[in-house]
Amino acid sequence: MISARVDRLRDTVPLVQCLTNTVVTQFTANVLLSAGASPAMVDTPEEAADFARVASGVLVNLGTPTAAGYTAMREAVRGAGEAGTPWVLDPVACGGAAARTSFAGDIVRHRPAAVRGNPSEIRALAGLVTGETGPSVGGRGVDSTDEVESASVAAAAVSAATGAVVAVSGPRDLIVSTRPDGTTRTTRLTSGDPLMQRVVGTGCSLGALTAAYLGAELSGATGSTGFTGSAGPDLHTAVVAAHAHAGAAGTAAAREASAPGSFAVAWLDRLYSLSAADIAGSVSLDE
Repeated sequence: MISARVDRLRDTVPLVQCLTNTVVTQFTANVLLSAGASPAMVDTPEEAADFARVASGVLVNLGTPTAAGYTAMREAVRGAGEAGTPWVLDPVACGGAAARTSFAGDIVRHRPAAVRGNPSEIRALAGLVTGETGPSVGGRGVDSTDEVESASVAAAAVSAATGAVVAVSGPRDLIVSTRPDGTTRTTRLTSGDPLMQRVVGTGCSLGALTAAYLGAELSGATGSTGFTGSAGPDLHTAVVAAHAHAGAAGTAAAREASAPGSFAVAWLDRLYSLSAADIAGSVSLDE
């Protein structure tokens, strides 16, 4: 079903509001445009809620927070909640700095559609939503000190507590959600290339791409065309498709670029040019 999601994204051109960090703003906008979505970097407190009500999806990224930024994020989440707009939390450096950790623990209770982070961030977030304590798992900014599989229990806990699809990024991505009966659904996805870790913004822009796929998923479920044979929106598969798109483009880009600068350009090109079938066929899924 990945190829259907890619086609739907490109057909609907979802509008994604990005409240993201200043290091990656332009790169994130270009990623969304290349993939087939429409970016809107609307991050002022006065406009955030209004825009979240009309956007297809919203990204809340904690990378470079400011007092005004925190206010804008709260407003965007409020507007998204009122309108039913899916929003994605990227808890950058959660567990590594007190102010943003506290903010992440508060904002995640407003039920994001998805959470995307590295293993350290997801483990720290799990401690906040469950109240459980354990060994410090920290992190160095956006760099994780933990392996992906070490965060599987934490990801399930965050999903169960918030209803979000939780994606743990790494060489083998882990995507976890909670079914209506309370059981855990888990997908492991292998794709991409190590050069992605040498380009600032690949992870943060994946959060925006996830918001785009969630917006397209809900548009596909409620619009006139929908998904043939679908019983309704499948946010888990939408998150998997976002990771597959990013990873497949990374794999393809690495075939033509051997260093970070040229790789970044090639990655944008492949996000744009890979067909839905190419994307679906170049990733390894384990469910």
